[in-house]
Amino acid sequence: METRATARQDASPWGLLTSLDLYGCNPETIRDPERIKQYVVGLCDLIGMKRFGECQVVHFGKDERVEGYSMVQFIETSLISGHFSNFSNSAYIDVFSCTIYDPDVLARFTQDYFEADSVNLHSLQRY
Repeated sequence: METRATARQDASPWGLLTSLDLYGCNPETIRDPERIKQYVVGLCDLIGMKRFGECQVVHFGKDERVEGYSMVQFIETSLISGHFSNFSNSAYIDVFSCTIYDPDVLARFTQDYFEADSVNLHSLQRY
């Protein structure tokens, strides 16, 4: 399969994707579905996103290495998703929206909420 990148210098970004990898999270918080849902509400309020429907939080994983909760929240401008690993006390959060937001604000809020020791932020404009 051929992949081709086309720069659209004349267009503004269609959306913004931010991925956060959080390490050393508070184990009690990432194992509590209600606290995960509260995080989503707080995050949406902070970055001005309107939630669409209920936040879904499901625990699964037969393999101890990946066992934990996964979360998905539709927002009117796209989607917030995440997975929380019990084994490593880590979290992996993705926010995609066609409404631009500040990835650093998102990262600080998320790191503070889950009491993570560290966070890696990856952000990408989509065209």
